[in-house]
Amino acid sequence: MSLKRKGTCMSISSSLNAGVMGLKANASKLSVISDNIANSGTYGYKRMSADFNSMVIGKSGGAYSAGGVSISTQRLISDRGSLVGTSNSTDIAVRGRGMIPVTSESAVKAGNGKPPMLLQTTGSFRTDEQGYLKSTTGLILMGWPAAEDGTIPNFARDTPAGLEPIQLNVNEFVGEPTTEMEVIANLPATATVAGSAGAVESLTVEYFDNLGMSETINVTFTPAVPAAGDPATNLWTMQIGDSAQGGAVIGEYEITFDDSRTAGGTIASVATLSGDAYDPATGTLRVNVGGGPMDITIGRPGSSQGLTQLSDSFSPVVINKNGAEVGNMIGVDVDANGMVNVTYDNGAVRTVYQVPLVDMPNPNGLVALDNQTYQISNESGAYFLWDAGDGPTGDLVNFAREESTTDVATELTDLIQTQRAYSSNAKVIQTVDEMLQETTNIKR
Repeated sequence: MSLKRKGTCMSISSSLNAGVMGLKANASKLSVISDNIANSGTYGYKRMSADFNSMVIGKSGGAYSAGGVSISTQRLISDRGSLVGTSNSTDIAVRGRGMIPVTSESAVKAGNGKPPMLLQTTGSFRTDEQGYLKSTTGLILMGWPAAEDGTIPNFARDTPAGLEPIQLNVNEFVGEPTTEMEVIANLPATATVAGSAGAVESLTVEYFDNLGMSETINVTFTPAVPAAGDPATNLWTMQIGDSAQGGAVIGEYEITFDDSRTAGGTIASVATLSGDAYDPATGTLRVNVGGGPMDITIGRPGSSQGLTQLSDSFSPVVINKNGAEVGNMIGVDVDANGMVNVTYDNGAVRTVYQVPLVDMPNPNGLVALDNQTYQISNESGAYFLWDAGDGPTGDLVNFAREESTTDVATELTDLIQTQRAYSSNAKVIQTVDEMLQETTNIKR
């Protein structure tokens, strides 16, 4: 066979191989498209992309040899879908960069040390029979546990070692002692002028002790009435009694009010007769109720936000305090900073966990697993656990899910192109077959 005929046969043979490779590549792209379309309604699904790459062999024996085509696929994990609202407070989605840590129910139940950290960009979680925040696919939300006072300790940010499966005690009773109180009230200026009856004004305020039981502090204001012909004293004696100690006086103070044109009616000075000293910088005094110290804010000198002495009536305006009686858990949600807050029927709110956001240089290098979960790999790079809304990460949105990143219109367009390309490659194979048949017929 001459070199020219040999080169022609090799060129035809390479055309056949290129056509076969074209069929395989387009069949693979069809698989990618079908997967994307099938998951167009899957929350948190990240679409796959397929790229064709040419293979160049060059010339052989003076004739061109077709190299064919190869296909490469990649899951676009860094893409973000639209957020859609839901009715569940523990449906959460990441708005922006970052991923939430989860783990599998089977790993938690196995109890073989720390369960592995998996990653998601959205999830729907509800408490199960053991109190775990779990999705219907058996994924449990993870977070850092809070201290008793609701603060989050300093955990290492380059390791998931501090993360725990979030477990809530739905039958937990909680009470919160009252440690702070603010009293805003007006005392009648007419009570400190000559000839006044000197009526004692009283105020009773409830507080909660260390066991969540209700107690009261009883506050009395006694005016100093001047002798006939003397000017107004603008002076009151405040006594504070505690029901938890049989009504014993736990603090006594003399309050002088200003009568100047610029600061008339506000506190001028406070003298301590018993109890801890009044702090003019904060407008606060400290008393020791039955369960421990309590800070009571009555206002700074010159400020109208606190006790005042104006006009002719006693008016308790505002009583603010912390603390709550014993209550049952009635709800849980996750705020924008990842704090898992539990609400009780007594109005108390406690932070029990914090959900961090995990970020890495190359999210598209993560290993994709079932149920829209991902795992750290060498290609994804070193990861860091951020507070939501801090650093490069976005924040968390509750009552929301992230939709699939699949654009059905684009996928259907690609489907048409892939079908045409597949048919064209099949036509190339058919043409090569006919040409080889003609070559065979030369000998006849």
